[in-house]
Amino acid sequence: MDGPRIPLCNAGDLVDGGLAVPFDVVHGGQTCRAFAIRWQGRVHAYLNRCAHIAMEMDWQPNRLFDDSGRWLLCSTHGAAYQPDTGACAGGPCRGGLVRIELSERDGVVHWHTAFNLQPVEF
Repeated sequence: MDGPRIPLCNAGDLVDGGLAVPFDVVHGGQTCRAFAIRWQGRVHAYLNRCAHIAMEMDWQPNRLFDDSGRWLLCSTHGAAYQPDTGACAGGPCRGGLVRIELSERDGVVHWHTAFNLQPVEF
């Protein structure tokens, strides 16, 4: 995995199909929201930006799963994404979500920076 590891949250903060943990990254020179989720026991993270139109997807803060807990859903236009890959599963998608590499170790979830993702300094 490329780039340094940045601690994100405790592993227990992410529940299968539950609330996302938000965080900020710099992508393409802009500060963007991102989110981490757990799906079928594994952690995943993506930019919080719909591939249809670059808008944040939450329908309520940190709620990205649909009512069934099976799909990540854009609240604006209804684009649905697979939680484990970010691939478009239906609706008005133009590609998939931008993936952010995560790892889980010793009860902590970390995200990994890459050449185009940087942590936001506060």
